[in-house]
Amino acid sequence: MQRCIIRLAGHRWQFSARCVSSAPAKRVALHSAFPVLKLPLLPIQHHVYEANLRNSNACQKKYTKLKDKVRRGGGETAVARHTQRNRKLLVRDRLCLLLDDDNFLELSPFAGLGLPYGDIPSAGCLTGIGRINGLWCVFIANDATVKGGTAYPISVKKQLRAQEVAIQNRLPCVYLVDSGGAFLPLQSEIFPDKNHGGRTFYNEAIMSAMKIPQVALVCGSCTAGGAYIPTMAEEAVMVHQIGTIFLGGPPLVKAATGEEVSPEDLGGARLHAEVSGCVDHFAWKEKEAFDQTRNIISTLNFQLPEEEEDTAKRKAGEEPLHSSEELLGLAPRSYSHTLDVRMIVSRLTDGSRFQEFKARYGTTLVTGFAKIHGHLVGIVANNGALTYEAALKGSHFVQLCDQRDIPLLFLQNTAPAAPLTLSAAQAEMNSNRLKAQGSMMSAVACASVPKITVVIGGCHGADSYAMCGRAFDPNFLFLWPNARVSLTAPGHAGSLLPADDEQEEEKLNQNLEEESLAFFSSGRMWDDGVILPQETRTVLGVCLDIIKQQQYQLSTEKRRSVLIRM
Repeated sequence: MQRCIIRLAGHRWQFSARCVSSAPAKRVALHSAFPVLKLPLLPIQHHVYEANLRNSNACQKKYTKLKDKVRRGGGETAVARHTQRNRKLLVRDRLCLLLDDDNFLELSPFAGLGLPYGDIPSAGCLTGIGRINGLWCVFIANDATVKGGTAYPISVKKQLRAQEVAIQNRLPCVYLVDSGGAFLPLQSEIFPDKNHGGRTFYNEAIMSAMKIPQVALVCGSCTAGGAYIPTMAEEAVMVHQIGTIFLGGPPLVKAATGEEVSPEDLGGARLHAEVSGCVDHFAWKEKEAFDQTRNIISTLNFQLPEEEEDTAKRKAGEEPLHSSEELLGLAPRSYSHTLDVRMIVSRLTDGSRFQEFKARYGTTLVTGFAKIHGHLVGIVANNGALTYEAALKGSHFVQLCDQRDIPLLFLQNTAPAAPLTLSAAQAEMNSNRLKAQGSMMSAVACASVPKITVVIGGCHGADSYAMCGRAFDPNFLFLWPNARVSLTAPGHAGSLLPADDEQEEEKLNQNLEEESLAFFSSGRMWDDGVILPQETRTVLGVCLDIIKQQQYQLSTEKRRSVLIRM
């Protein structure tokens, strides 16, 4: 044992310190004995539970229907052309070759549905996070069966969100490129602005400077702006007679010069591997290309925990006391059908255990500590309107978790409308409430720990910001199918309009009814996807595993010089 002495501002501090060896010590988590939440369904709650269950079953049917639609991609004709004429693998078959298994977290699968310019299933690309050689990696894979791989505004938005996830969580990123470039009739929504197409290439450079690895596999066309994705990645693989990279294809060459040239001669794999040096690895077949990509991932500088240690941690996490299927009846059909949020918490946490914080103060917000699949988390859950006391309590708890480096889980179900101001006393109360909510927003925004938000009911008004809504940059944000996302809930438009304007109120309520639906929100990528209530615990466990992986990257220095390709 060594004794260390530190002098600071005239004080003399002594403490004991153990000599640290160069060998990494095996760390063991502190034992927890959190109280068990025993919250079975009571007879008096059955009518609310049954109403919620009927609504959840209807939402689940819609979820299944939309999922089937998305999995069909561009339709039978487009799939036949892609596989038979172009001799390419379908995007999900490609992921089977790339990933260790099909247990991956898909992001925003319903993006692109119900848009003004038509349905673009999955926004024309699949994004998500899966394991490659045991390492969690973000993948961005174009689906060329959807509009020939053409990029629409929603496609760009989805790719940028996937890169943002990679940056936030320091995840390696793999691009499976098979794109026909931008959809020109909508160029004004794709090209000029900060978060349009060019941001993809900016992000690639920033990620490289942050030492976040990026690999591109060219398994189709890389035309126009798409050509920069593989050339800016740190390593690139290209498939013979399938992959091409050029700024302008053969038709443009002929129009400009009158010369006829084949795609292979203009920008094929042999040319870029042997002459231009734009790609680093040549593959005869797609299967070989995916083997090469997996080999590249195995060279990355990560040191993952032993498989036995990982398995032991998983087994240590007890299952909740109650079935996760009961969450279908606890997912509120509306704010008035909300049951105690602790009932939801007890069906998500290990052993239904929960150490509540400030249980008797600000009771419309539930805060406390729990474990999910062995990961310690701080839970912040709406249990009523976000009052002055509740917001102060939320600020305190969020800062506490930030100080202790504990990830935060927000279960959001905010009140449908802001309270009306009818008296001077009410105005004073509302002012205090606003100040307290502002403090909670600051605490959430400035918290440096990872944050996951699940909208289990309503996502309305400024309360949703304090509960880490999309604008507050959670690492992941998911919706339950019953969720509603809008400034105010349907039926409460009167709080936004002058009195006695019934016709305008009815029209606005109709708009809110349609535009607040979870699938409307997800189609526009205001979230990272709709998840079923009974699958929430599994999804949270995967997200917490993903978030933790950045601790295993051995080299994390930021902002070095960018790797410049030949």
